[in-house]
Amino acid sequence: MSNLSKRSTVYFDPAIHQALKLRAATSHTSLSELVDEAVRLLMREDQEDLEAIRSRVEEPEMTYEALLDDLKQHGKI
Repeated sequence: MSNLSKRSTVYFDPAIHQALKLRAATSHTSLSELVDEAVRLLMREDQEDLEAIRSRVEEPEMTYEALLDDLKQHGKI
């Protein structure tokens, strides 16, 4: 197991656990490394989402009602 240093207990649905074990075996890696990578990807996606939100902070806000009115006015609905 690479250089992972913290231990945690994680509970999986039995079918997911079986799939993870098979994936680990076929990819010659550990279940812990698979979970670690999945969490890293999730956190990377969160970081990208936060960056996208920050880049749009100056955009004007529009209410749902105003959006519907605009779509109707332009013949979209």
